[in-house]
Amino acid sequence: MKLATLKNNTRDGQLVVVSRALDKAVLVTDIANTLQNALDNWHEVSPKLAQVYQALNAGEVSDAIEFEQAQCESPLPRAYQWADGSAYVNHVELVRKARNAEMPETFWTDPLMYQGGSDAFIGPRDDINVGSTDFGIDFESEVAVITDDVPMAASAEEAAKHIKLIMLVNDVSLRNLIPGELAKGFGFFSSKPSSAFSPVAITPDELGNAWDGAKLHLPLTTHLNGDLFGQPNCGVDMTFDFPTIVAHAAKTRPLSAGCIVGSGTISNYDRSAGSSCLAEKRMLEIIADGKPSTEFMNFGDKVRIEMFDNDGVSIFGAIEQTVVEYKA
Repeated sequence: MKLATLKNNTRDGQLVVVSRALDKAVLVTDIANTLQNALDNWHEVSPKLAQVYQALNAGEVSDAIEFEQAQCESPLPRAYQWADGSAYVNHVELVRKARNAEMPETFWTDPLMYQGGSDAFIGPRDDINVGSTDFGIDFESEVAVITDDVPMAASAEEAAKHIKLIMLVNDVSLRNLIPGELAKGFGFFSSKPSSAFSPVAITPDELGNAWDGAKLHLPLTTHLNGDLFGQPNCGVDMTFDFPTIVAHAAKTRPLSAGCIVGSGTISNYDRSAGSSCLAEKRMLEIIADGKPSTEFMNFGDKVRIEMFDNDGVSIFGAIEQTVVEYKA
């Protein structure tokens, strides 16, 4: 099942069921007005949405509309929780190596996670507004899951049962603001502006064998200004799988329905697959040449993040965003 949220001049948008081919959609106001409403009542609502999805794909819905990705909010325009992990520890290791910093051994056994701002996500085709290029503007191509209610101290096995939807993420980062914030000892805030998510969120069964209940085994493709930047495989070199990082998020608190948990930047040891953020490419350049040669994003730069199935068909639609100067 594929779900999206259309812009309708309200904070939470309008939930629609989207066809597998991403070309048609149908309003489901009689079932749930918003995705959050659907997640709050997932056990009751999801079978009804699945029936609509089946009928839509069979061409049996008379009032279907054309689906336009540019009209989408992020599936959840705002959420009760956005917790982003760093499941690809080789990425963290690389970043620390470039600045000659030792990595604690616990990074391989205890997931790293930060709590991001979740009150104002931007749409998958919305501009990225930034005040200055001096901030070090970067994209981060990731995968995220959405849960229903997860009890506190849930095991990884229990957490797996609460993963209801999957989507892509552009976790925008302002790299030059990060060191100063981390030096204060509290973590990210200003250096992590609004994130954007893929046009559709999908149920795990849509992925077939590419989803094993814990990892997504497909490449995540990123283009920068029309050029292929990277396509590392999400199922390779993932130190902590999704049930593990969801359980980590719930270690000391319950997670409410609509909680979003991210994978962190997708990264493979095989560097021929490219990278999923500029920072990683710059780190590789520092290690090889002593200095970076790749710039962070400038105003006018465009990033596109997308995942394709084995037949080359887009699964989630595309995050495609342009960096623009913010003027109050």
